[in-house]
Amino acid sequence: METVDSMMIDVSTLRAATGDFDESNRLGEGGFGAVYKGVLPDGEEIAVKRLSRSSTQGVEELKNELALVAKLKHKNLVRLVGVCLEQQERLLVYEFVPNRSLDLILFDSENERREQLNWEQRYKIINGIARGLQYLHEDSQLKVVHRDLKASNILLDENMNPKISDFGLARIFGRDQTQAVTNRVVGTYGYMAPEYLMRGNYSVKSDAFSFGVMVLEIVTGRKNNDGYDSQKSGGLLTAVWEHWEAGTATELVDPSMSGSFREGDVLRCIHIGLLCVQGDPASRPLMSSVVMMLGTDTVTLEAPSKPAFFARKGGTNTTVSTDVSV
Repeated sequence: METVDSMMIDVSTLRAATGDFDESNRLGEGGFGAVYKGVLPDGEEIAVKRLSRSSTQGVEELKNELALVAKLKHKNLVRLVGVCLEQQERLLVYEFVPNRSLDLILFDSENERREQLNWEQRYKIINGIARGLQYLHEDSQLKVVHRDLKASNILLDENMNPKISDFGLARIFGRDQTQAVTNRVVGTYGYMAPEYLMRGNYSVKSDAFSFGVMVLEIVTGRKNNDGYDSQKSGGLLTAVWEHWEAGTATELVDPSMSGSFREGDVLRCIHIGLLCVQGDPASRPLMSSVVMMLGTDTVTLEAPSKPAFFARKGGTNTTVSTDVSV
């Protein structure tokens, strides 16, 4: 907590920085409350996460995020600037990341911003997310499972470098711990691994599943809305697997992407994405292996099997309502 104490910022400073949390400075909103842009007296731009006073949801998540992020430092994780816990306010202050979240660009229906994402940038984003996850899972002083990896929790800086954000649902593991179980399944449908969605089991391998979904979304520009229902036409995992089997995977590349791309790099990313969304957690690679696979084309990749389109219960297909999302 000494680290946290040294990061305390006066509420008056944050009110001045955000124009007293003026609506014009609102960047977005989550289950915890709103996020506002601000400027500190020294000119540093910040993003202030403000817990809603009218809601009890998010208090534990905020404490969890504070305890975690203060100890984590990596160029591919969003940086905590300070904290304010006074006058009934609960505020977390982060570096301002100007290009906002990946989903706002990748799934832009107007295609204007999406066209700016060339293959080089997309490849850099995939690599950066993988390195941030490797740090969380294997290289930091803590062993952290994020539990809510998705495109909206990947922020992009001025150079389009990715930064993993929102650690409200993250959990610390013991060094020798491989998995944990929860009765409260929280996360976002389409990114949740089947063993977590159906049984509450989570681990670094459930994060790997979410990463695999994001890789396929980044390559195709398509959102995985129905990842577990193979009966729905047009599901992303279904489409990727069918094209992979047919040898036509490059046809899935986002048509709005500007510039050319190396076919080998695209196929390698799709291959890695498929390995990460395998139904059996043991078949998914560790993030250190993913970083190595992305860094060289000399490593031979295992052949993927059919991904987890859906989970089975009692021999029938089971779909889950999106109200499990938070």
